[in-house]
Amino acid sequence: MMLYYERKYKRKGYKLIAGVDEAGRGPLAGPVVSAAVILKSVSFKNRIDDSKALSAKQRESAYIEIRQKAFVGVGIVDEKLIDKVNILQATRLSMKLAVSFLPVAPEFVLVDGNSPIDIEMPFDNIIDADAKSLSVASASIIAKVTRDRIMAIYHKLWPEYGFSRHKGYGTKEHIDVLRKIGPSPIHRATFKYVSL
Repeated sequence: MMLYYERKYKRKGYKLIAGVDEAGRGPLAGPVVSAAVILKSVSFKNRIDDSKALSAKQRESAYIEIRQKAFVGVGIVDEKLIDKVNILQATRLSMKLAVSFLPVAPEFVLVDGNSPIDIEMPFDNIIDADAKSLSVASASIIAKVTRDRIMAIYHKLWPEYGFSRHKGYGTKEHIDVLRKIGPSPIHRATFKYVSL
């Protein structure tokens, strides 16, 4: 059921526990998006898992249900700031923003990965938390679907890059187009293949 960490910290007296995860650290274009999720229910009809383990259709269905059964905050940091501060700092900032945009303040935060974030409340960094915690898995789905929707909008603006297919990741198709026509305004100028 992926509730080990939620139960662990509830036993320590924390009631409102948020899971935090990001999508978009690796792509050559577009923003990094983080989500923070506090579950109001742990009973789901849809499969809730690490977003990478789900199909796009499964993620969309799960996204709708999570939105109905949780408090959600989303933090977005665009490619300009990524280039300015680097992707690690941009990811940490997007996570901090996601927590700050929750409609209720969490008492404890479960963070995917090993990088600490700058928040006021206590937190625990957990490697692969998106596959171990229902809250973090929910956050991974919210972040991924939100980012994919952003990239679908960018695809309409710059269809020649194929953003709707690869979502900005460095696929062969994407790199070939970059080499042929150069970067778009949403490419990360400091990233390999973009800065050639």
